[in-house]
Amino acid sequence: MNKRIIFTVTNDLNFDQRMQRIAGSLAAAGYDVCLVGVKKKNSPPLLTLSFHQKRIPVWFEKGKLFYLEYMLKLFCWLLFQRAQILCAIDLDTILPVYLVSKMRGIPRVYDAHELFCEMKEVVSRPMIYKTWKKIEAFCVPRFRIGYTVNEPIAHIFEKDYGVRYGVIRNVPKLSDSQFSLEKEPFLVYQGAVNEGRLFEVLIPAMQYVQLPLHIYGDGNFLDQTRELISRYGLQDKVLLKGKLSPSELKLITARASLGFTLFEDRGLSNYYSLANRFFDYVHAGTPQLAVDFPVYRQLNRDFPVAVLINTTDPAELAAAINNLLQDRLLYKQLQENCLKMRQEWNWEKEEKALLAIYQSI
Repeated sequence: MNKRIIFTVTNDLNFDQRMQRIAGSLAAAGYDVCLVGVKKKNSPPLLTLSFHQKRIPVWFEKGKLFYLEYMLKLFCWLLFQRAQILCAIDLDTILPVYLVSKMRGIPRVYDAHELFCEMKEVVSRPMIYKTWKKIEAFCVPRFRIGYTVNEPIAHIFEKDYGVRYGVIRNVPKLSDSQFSLEKEPFLVYQGAVNEGRLFEVLIPAMQYVQLPLHIYGDGNFLDQTRELISRYGLQDKVLLKGKLSPSELKLITARASLGFTLFEDRGLSNYYSLANRFFDYVHAGTPQLAVDFPVYRQLNRDFPVAVLINTTDPAELAAAINNLLQDRLLYKQLQENCLKMRQEWNWEKEEKALLAIYQSI
């Protein structure tokens, strides 16, 4: 019988590219994989993938009651599942996984996509921060096996909790269909429309840029984003396109002239981030403006694939956008570097480290 691994997340599964790659690789390696997420009222039908998927329905779709309800239901569901390994994805599923693994003597793994307690929506709310920090301080030292998205975050976990986690980066699979040097006249932002992503700078900057901006995704800053679009009269230039499946989004990103990986300089989660979209733009051959934080600076050092910028001034951001679009020599060089670096930053290489972790359990 194949070893069964259960992964737990708090999203509705269809748009989680990282988990689709991880679960798919382990399924291809012979593991019996189940990815467990949330079923909300507007959740679309599940995609057909190479591994099992399970959605747990919830009444509450956000806030404290959502987390309490989902943790309780997830705990009850896990308690009666056959599994040889349980893996918690981020801090918001770690407690049920710890409790069930402890009660049943099942090996447990922690996959930290970010510094959860340092996200703006957590760190800016003292009581919420204190609660999650207590959960982190209790659980993480008890997860001796784990991995995260980059070296700085792995070093923080080792310093704070004495755990040595591996690094599995959020890089796409190689695919010729998602790469194009021929671009169309629009800009793209893909990913969560959340606090701390500098939409309050990017949207007013679009007043000074000729091309339209297409935003693909949703999140906790979506209402404020609509208000910003309305305030600056940009309804015809900044278009909210909603969420698409990863396969659909790849084709659109490959056609875009320019992408954005921007974060507010507040909280260590942003400062040490490594967003999926940074690599998605690279694989699409789409130059980008990215925040000048340590991880992106290191990646961009030898073969630049992005123009790095730190600003909260819309006019400065607009100038950087226009300069890149007008500097055809620089633009072409960034595209050529994307072509080169996608051969280095790809899932075919990254999954080897992932499989080594699970083969060691």
